[in-house]
Amino acid sequence: MINKEQLLGTLLGISLTFPALAQADWDYPEDIPVIEPVAVGMAGEKPADIVRYLMIRGAGQAGISPDGKMIAFSYRVTGEPQVWVVDAAGGWPRQLTFGTGIRTFRWSPDGENLLVTRDADGNEREGYYLLSADGTRERQLLPLSDAFRQFGMFSRNGSQFLFSSTERNGRDFDIYVTDVASGETSMVFEGTFGFFPRAWQPNGSLVIVDEIRGEGTNDVHLLDINTGEMKLLFEPDEPSYHSSYQWLPDGSGFFLTTNQDREFAGIAFYALDDEELEYRVTPDADIYTVQLTSDGRYIAWTTNEDGYSKLHVRDRKFNEVIAPPDLPPGVYGLGFSSAAHALSIGVTGPATPGDVYVWDIDAGTTSRAVESTVAGLDPATFVAPESLHYEARDGLGLQGFLYLPDASNFAFKPPVVVSVHGGPTAQSRPTFKPQVQYLVNNGIAVFDVNVRGSTGSGRTFATLDNQEKRLDSVRDLADTVAFLSNDDRLNTSRIAVMGGSYGGYMVNAVLGSYPGVFDAGASFVGVSDWVRALQEASPALKASDRIEYGDIREERWQEFYKVNSPINNAHKINVPMFVEHGANDPRDPVTESDRIVKTIRDNGGTVTYLRFPDEGHSVSKQANRVAMYRSLVAFLEEHLMPDEDQAED
Repeated sequence: MINKEQLLGTLLGISLTFPALAQADWDYPEDIPVIEPVAVGMAGEKPADIVRYLMIRGAGQAGISPDGKMIAFSYRVTGEPQVWVVDAAGGWPRQLTFGTGIRTFRWSPDGENLLVTRDADGNEREGYYLLSADGTRERQLLPLSDAFRQFGMFSRNGSQFLFSSTERNGRDFDIYVTDVASGETSMVFEGTFGFFPRAWQPNGSLVIVDEIRGEGTNDVHLLDINTGEMKLLFEPDEPSYHSSYQWLPDGSGFFLTTNQDREFAGIAFYALDDEELEYRVTPDADIYTVQLTSDGRYIAWTTNEDGYSKLHVRDRKFNEVIAPPDLPPGVYGLGFSSAAHALSIGVTGPATPGDVYVWDIDAGTTSRAVESTVAGLDPATFVAPESLHYEARDGLGLQGFLYLPDASNFAFKPPVVVSVHGGPTAQSRPTFKPQVQYLVNNGIAVFDVNVRGSTGSGRTFATLDNQEKRLDSVRDLADTVAFLSNDDRLNTSRIAVMGGSYGGYMVNAVLGSYPGVFDAGASFVGVSDWVRALQEASPALKASDRIEYGDIREERWQEFYKVNSPINNAHKINVPMFVEHGANDPRDPVTESDRIVKTIRDNGGTVTYLRFPDEGHSVSKQANRVAMYRSLVAFLEEHLMPDEDQAED
């Protein structure tokens, strides 16, 4: 029987999600946030409200136009991410999109349009739309549906594009090709788990395809889209990662980054004729974001050096190193224009919320196309972190970034929040985090930790939390507290743990496994029951979970996670918790937080729960972000900050 919501979706030609349905089974209506108008205090007020920090604006995703004259970028100035464009030399930006659910975009090869993807309230089921570069014309290419999609790329002439989708069975990602003019779509490869197109051979029919086997592991194939033939290129015995594929102009081979047979990712080259993988650049640090000009002359890349990006550029014609421009410290994203030697450089760092620079290599000039705004705050108050290295109890080296308040501004040693990144195959790096800067400027230190399983410290280190080793990384959090307790600058008698996604799982796990180590915890979209989470995860995650967690279809892993899931120790959580989850989350179902919240409450524990009906795996709407972070910082300040008489002592 079709209900009225389904009928409305049918009439409109779209698939609708209705948050009220997602929250119908939840017995605590007080956990559904009531969103109020956002009010911002006067500039210069001390202390500044968290809202002012959330009003800081910088570019998110950025892409340079094919001719190098424009930058398209994601910008939150309206309250939700929208696509804007600005001249590469800088100037007043123009807003192109005005709807909700904007996720990603890509320039068409001729620069006349952008392909924009949208979803419905964070459910990550994208529709595709072709938007003119001036924003005046828009055409639907693929409507919203129940399928998950991941955009690949345009053909060189822009007449077609490739993408992966679960349209066929809702589980496996197949590869499809769409004709831009007609909208006609057809499958070119039927996959199992996750197959994703990455780079289309210039003026050819070959496409590099990733087969995802784990979060940091993929096999690489070469697909002929004319015949549907798939050829395996790389299937290493040891889990390895390959990315950043860059074809030579004649299509005879391609550059890539990989850590195959190495601890750190280097730049390698693969020639189609001899079918050999040859390393060209092999530093003792991971290489990211390799980019090649369309004529093949310049190659650019970044190295990850203790979390910070370092930019490298080489002139392949003369085999010369080109000195890069001076850039603010932080993490960089790169992109060459296809018709010019212009490199866009997105920068986010401790004092840089999100700037975009354009470097004209031929002219030797650099302009700042996008300049972030700090919402009336003094950028001199933004704290750069100190990188600290220490050992876990088993002797393994760990690392993290300590954001320390200015001691001269406070009459007490700062309490501490240990912040755990998601992933788990990811890394805490010195990017701009408004909530961190707020906490530090209000007397709370933040330690961004990289436990075992994080990237940036070599391939072996990134595998040390796989499968049966899962709880070793949880133990690292207890060892982190022991390390920080020896720092005389900190008051670790008041310490909390905070994290989102996989970091949320870590919070749920450590509070129950190591009661008494932390005084409070904040978990965002975190897993509580691995069996259910892995079984109900989105198809993209199922494709990448097999090596990291084990194949949950197998009984051995079902039995393992029945025992080793946070829900089993939730009754031991004896400190206040803050929990947030979006009801439309396709990665970690909202029931993951529902269940642990209910268990803690049934055992007499205290939980502040924000269950957003119109969000998914992240909180994207500005009013919701304000509600969340106001509640979060109030929670942390209540349970960490000393009383006035204690502060004076």
